[in-house]
Amino acid sequence: MDHTVRLWDLRVATCSGVMNVTGKPVVAFDPEGLSSLVGVQSEQVKLYDLRSYDKGPFTCEWTSLRFSPHGKYILLSTNGRVLRLLDAFNGTPLQTLSGQLNNKGIPIQGSFSPDSQFIISGSTDGRIHVWKAEDGNKVCVLNGGHAGPVQCVEFNPSFMMMASACSHLNMWLPNLSTPEATPT
Repeated sequence: MDHTVRLWDLRVATCSGVMNVTGKPVVAFDPEGLSSLVGVQSEQVKLYDLRSYDKGPFTCEWTSLRFSPHGKYILLSTNGRVLRLLDAFNGTPLQTLSGQLNNKGIPIQGSFSPDSQFIISGSTDGRIHVWKAEDGNKVCVLNGGHAGPVQCVEFNPSFMMMASACSHLNMWLPNLSTPEATPT
């Protein structure tokens, strides 16, 4: 072992890039082939953009880890523009969730719906983003009715109710007459 991670393009004879690491590395690629996780010494995990891996790992910090209600997923929230969904049993990256705005580098905590089917996150523009956990596709973007960054969104584990918060709190109830939820 030469303490490197090498990126290969099978169309050329030499490696496309080399990352020097300390210790024994492990690597995983996201399903879209845009980013990789590099783990070193069972202590660190760094996320790289494969299109610009030479710039080093993403600089966003991890801000929270959450288990899904059914215990099969772990949601990793950051102070950047992505959330990561991991397999809770082996740590394999399953989805990279993006599209929410975080231009202030603040911690924005994601959460799960009570049935573990959806992931919800706020954004610095006051909106709330919803993704399907199974495939990472964005389902909708809700107008949160917030003037500031929505840093926390939580579902009630027993009832169909959601709360979102910036400097004030909004409670969300389903509106049975229309398919869209509205803050109260």
